[in-house]
Parts: sequence; C-alpha cells; structure tokens
Amino acid sequence: MRTFNLELVSRRPTLADRPIAKRVGLVILATDHTTEVDFQRMVASDGVGVYVNRIPYANPTTPENLLAMQPSLTAGAALILPGESLDVVMYSCTSASVVIGDDAIVTAIKQAKPQVEVVTPTTAAVAALRTLGAKRISILTPYTLETSQLMAEYFVGTGFDIARFCCLGMVDDREMARITPEEIIEYAKDATAADSDALFISCTALRSAGAVPRMEAAIGKPVVTSNLATAWACLRHCNDYQSRPELGQLMTVDVRAET
Repeated sequence: MRTFNLELVSRRPTLADRPIAKRVGLVILATDHTTEVDFQRMVASDGVGVYVNRIPYANPTTPENLLAMQPSLTAGAALILPGESLDVVMYSCTSASVVIGDDAIVTAIKQAKPQVEVVTPTTAAVAALRTLGAKRISILTPYTLETSQLMAEYFVGTGFDIARFCCLGMVDDREMARITPEEIIEYAKDATAADSDALFISCTALRSAGAVPRMEAAIGKPVVTSNLATAWACLRHCNDYQSRPELGQLMTVDVRAET
C-alpha cells in the first residue's frame, strides 16, 4: 500500500445550526412519480430544503388500500432526518387523507415529530380555495366513483357547494401519473361549471400543478391542484410569501392565511 503524507488540520470547523434554513419533509407513496418532482420545482430553494421518505402502498386505489397506509405514517415521518426537527411535514395522498382523516394523519406524524406543522392535500386545498374566495367549486379527480364520492362528501362537509364533479374512473396511481398535462387541461375545461368560483383537481399523482396557468387561462377561473395547494401551504409554514405568478393565481395572493 502506498503511503501518503497526510496532515490533520488542527482548527475545527464552525458548524451552522442548519445546512438549509427551512426544512420540509414529504411522506409520499412508494409508487409516487410526481410529488417529489413538483416540490423540487415549486418549493426547494437555497433557503428551503425538501426531504423525502416513501411508505408502502399497493394499488388499486380503493378505500381499503388507502386506509392500509395509516400504520406506516409515524415510521415514515421518523425516518426523515431522524432526531432533527422539521418545519413542516406533508403527507402526499389526497384520497387517503379523506379516508384516514386529517386529524388522524396529524396525530400519527406528530408521534414522530411532535413540534412539526402537518399538511395534508385536503386541508391545504380547503385553505387555498378559501383564500381565493371560492365557495362554489368544480372538482376533477382521476378516481373511481366510489373514491370520488368520499371526496365529494369531504368538500361538502367543509362548507363548499359543488357545482360539478367529474372523475376518470382510474384505479392505479402510476397510470394517473402518465396522463399528460395537455390532456389534463382538456379535462379541466370539461369539468368546470360556468357558475363555479374555482376548479379543484385532486390527486398528488396527477401532473396538473405545472399546467395551472394554462388551465386558468383556458377556463377563466382560479385552479387549485393537490400539489400546488400543498406546496403553497408548506411555503407559508416556512414564512415564504414570495409571489410566483408563473405557478398560478394561488401563489400570488398576499394573504397570511392559516394553512
């Protein structure tokens, strides 16, 4: 073995409290193609780090399979920077948030990260729609009628009037991720009722967030998607209120909203 003249530096480095000032943790499905990419585009920056862990999930997207994720939530959150604090943790499944329940998800994640703010796509979407002043909404989902019915009940239960609800009848989130943004725009046009205040597009698997400005131009109304709403909520929890019109109307509203 060759010997080198190695020198140990005597001065210890000064350590920053955090490598990046704000920390966003994502608990996402093992099958998710979309959330991580969207958050790197919309949330991550020199001042906000995005840290991801995946939990088991088995298709098809049925209430039973969605509910089966609940026992994995605490361990999933615990493995994101173990022993270190996060500013916010987002659980990235809209339909499971309805089936499991927002409060149950918060409880499970706080068992691992007690001081963290917790965001679900459903709570974020409700806050986003209210911030935009929407009361009567249209909804588009990729889900089956059975899963979509639960989504409709959730939004009615949180005080919204549903003008139109359209669903695609799909059962595999990996296939949902393969719908092109251009096709989502066309579905959005069909799903939007003329008398609605806004359109909500559910599902973190859909590649809809990047098409929001084009959809808003096409339908003449604000559009909220699952990943846009959660990105917005996570940024607000990191005290980032920068206007980003290129991401859609939601990211331009200068309201210090409770998310």
